[in-house]
Amino acid sequence: MAAPVGRIVVSEILHFLTKICENGPTTRLQVRSCRCFSTSRSKQKQTNEYQHSTPTDSEPRKKKNPRVEQISRAMQVYLKKAQTRETMMRELTDEYNLGKRHLMNIMGVDRSSFSQRDVDAALQYLLPSGIYEKKARPFLKPPEAYIPAHKMVAFGMDGRPFHSLFYTRKPQYYQIMNDILGKIDAVRKYEDEMIAKGHLEPPEGTSMDLKSTGWLDKKDLEKMTLETIDEYDHNRFRLLLDSLVARPYSYIVEQFIKKHRKLSAGFFKKHQVKPPEKDKEGRPYMTAKGFRKSATCTVKVWGEGTGKVSINEKDLLYFPSIQDRMQIMFPLQLANKLGEVDIEATVEGGGHSGQAGAIRLGLARALLSFTDEDTMEQMRLAGLLTRDVRRRERKKPGQEGARKKFTWKRR
Repeated sequence: MAAPVGRIVVSEILHFLTKICENGPTTRLQVRSCRCFSTSRSKQKQTNEYQHSTPTDSEPRKKKNPRVEQISRAMQVYLKKAQTRETMMRELTDEYNLGKRHLMNIMGVDRSSFSQRDVDAALQYLLPSGIYEKKARPFLKPPEAYIPAHKMVAFGMDGRPFHSLFYTRKPQYYQIMNDILGKIDAVRKYEDEMIAKGHLEPPEGTSMDLKSTGWLDKKDLEKMTLETIDEYDHNRFRLLLDSLVARPYSYIVEQFIKKHRKLSAGFFKKHQVKPPEKDKEGRPYMTAKGFRKSATCTVKVWGEGTGKVSINEKDLLYFPSIQDRMQIMFPLQLANKLGEVDIEATVEGGGHSGQAGAIRLGLARALLSFTDEDTMEQMRLAGLLTRDVRRRERKKPGQEGARKKFTWKRR
């Protein structure tokens, strides 16, 4: 059984009082937290301990009170967020590996040959989805594929930033701009050296081919810098790079320029567009398919024609609406092929509006084999090569229509 606290304190006081009586009246007392001790004896004890514990030359003297390194508040917040993110990524990775293992068991596939493409194909087979938006469909991917990259710490343990442009709020963006200015100065110096040597123009065959690429857009620049970029800063980025490319000797920094460019979405390579086929008589033709709502169409475009249009073995009057006729003729007008090609279209399903949209898409796709790259780009920008996925919205249960509600009556 434990003794009461008061009894322990009283016994300690009596013990110290007996020691005081033995040492004599010259002893000074200092009482702190209910504990009595002699100042003179403690000083003497500390002196003796110091003499006995004096380090030798071989042993380094230890500091009494080592300075504790303080962590800034910003670093504490960052470390906490980084630890939370690391835990989350580890849990998601474990879930991904577990799901992949279950999927391999279901499909009966060897683990060594099961790639991410096989995972996507298996999910599409096991969980078919009619949702058009791919991001809304079920997927199984590692967390690095769909979680954005984490911005690394930009300051030290003492709170001081690493980057010299930290207080601009966009250090990575302004670092890129500074690098571009450095390349412009280097190209300018090289140009002056070549002029001094008597070379007024760059040698032949040194020009860069940038037709198939374009500058990084705002989203790509934000991914590169992990910073928020507005339109004004993005325009400055493009203008500065344009001034670099305009230099006659800019080919010496070609690798740096291509690092900030990407393949243009509207660029069509020659192998991507099939050349027109030829019949027995040598007449070129091309076939393509078009879709719109529930209508499906097959369009055959004949070269060296006279402008004849056949839709289900009828002429253009197959569509009673002038708007539908204009939809069909728009690709021919944009590609400057009016009166130069013949069209044979077979369409089924849907109404007049859907059939006209299907013919327009199939006709535009078939005309790619008879046009040049500039016309292809114009057709792409006009939206002729993009399938219109809009459909009639379904009626909702408990409602009169897709959006319309039943009339509310008080009685």
